[in-house]
Amino acid sequence: MRRPHRVEVLGAGLAAVALLAAGCGTGGVASAGGQRPDTQNGQTLFSQNCGACHTLQAAGTVGTIGPNLDNSFAADRKQGYPDSSIENVVLDQIRLGSGPIATYTTGKKFTSQTQMPANLVTGQDARDVAAYVASVAGVGGFTEAAGNVGTNGEAIFKANCSSCHTLAAAGSTGTVGPNLDQLAPKLTMAIVVHQVTNGGAVMPPFKGKLSAAQIQAVAKYVSSSAGKK
Repeated sequence: MRRPHRVEVLGAGLAAVALLAAGCGTGGVASAGGQRPDTQNGQTLFSQNCGACHTLQAAGTVGTIGPNLDNSFAADRKQGYPDSSIENVVLDQIRLGSGPIATYTTGKKFTSQTQMPANLVTGQDARDVAAYVASVAGVGGFTEAAGNVGTNGEAIFKANCSSCHTLAAAGSTGTVGPNLDQLAPKLTMAIVVHQVTNGGAVMPPFKGKLSAAQIQAVAKYVSSSAGKK
C-alpha cells in the first residue's frame, strides 16, 4: 500500500518509523539484503542530486526548496533513535518522491511549487544516499540555511546551483543539470536569467527565492565564467 506521508515524513522526523519497521512501503527496510552501504558514494550522490533542495550541514549544502534535513532529524537524534531508523525513513522518501512542495519567500508568502521526483537515485545508490544522510543529519542539532549572500554571483551560484551543475570556475561538478562549461559561449546572460527565473525540467524556478538583482548577479557570473578555468 502506498502510504500518504510523502514529503511530510521528513518534516515530521520519525513519526512513520513504526510503519517502516513493519516493512510496508515501497521496497522494505534498507538493511534487508544487498551490500553494505557506501556512505562516501552516498555523500557524492547527495551533493549532486539533493543539495540544491536540502540543507545538510555535513554536506555543506543550503537548499531551501525541500526540508532542512538537520532540522528534520535533530529531535530524533536527541531522543536516541538509531541511524538505521533514520536511514529507512530517508530511503522510503527517495523511493516515493513527493507531492507538490510549497516554496516561500522570507516573509512566508507562497510563491511556487515544485516536486521531488520518485527514485531520483535507485538501487544501491539510493541505499548509499540514505545511509549517508542517516549518519550525519541532525548530529550537530538544528541548523539554519546559510545567511543572505547578497548579490555576490559566485556565492549565489555555489549556494543554489553547484550541486546540480558543473562549472569549473566555481569548482562544482554536479551532473543533474547541464554542464555549463560545455554550453559556452552560447550561454548568454539573457539565457541564464530566463532559466534561473523560470526553471525547466527538474530545475525549479528561482523567482521568489532569489531577488531580481540576485538573479542578474548569478546570471552575469555564470555567463562570464562558463568555459573558463
